[in-house]
Amino acid sequence: MNTTATVTAGAVTFVWLGMVLAVSFVEAPLKFRAPGVTIPLGLGIGRLVFRALNLIEIVLCVAVIAAVVASGASAVAAGAAAVAAVLLAAQLGIVRPRLNRRTDRVLAGESLPRSRGHLYYVTLELAKVFALLVLGVSVLTG
Repeated sequence: MNTTATVTAGAVTFVWLGMVLAVSFVEAPLKFRAPGVTIPLGLGIGRLVFRALNLIEIVLCVAVIAAVVASGASAVAAGAAAVAAVLLAAQLGIVRPRLNRRTDRVLAGESLPRSRGHLYYVTLELAKVFALLVLGVSVLTG
């Protein structure tokens, strides 16, 4: 097992996990509670924040997969990395485009009912958090 790659895989995994927790489960819900933040304003901010987060996630995902492969990590770690990557791909390829189209409509002035798309995104985000926890712990313990 390659120690440097193992430590890198663990560190990058927990950075990725921390960013997801901070943005998705702290910043995103709180922004709509701030005084003066309207739904269109919050959606515009959210779009920018999540675009940046997702770009960083892609970089971290590639780095984690490379480090897991280089480390010779366990099948559990490799599987968790694959699951996290697939979940991220589903968010970016399926859910985000739908949310972006909906956000475009809201920003254009349409009044729409609450979106289930956000629930799908959050469900995938929770699954990704679990996969990242499994990945981080399995890389560093085994």
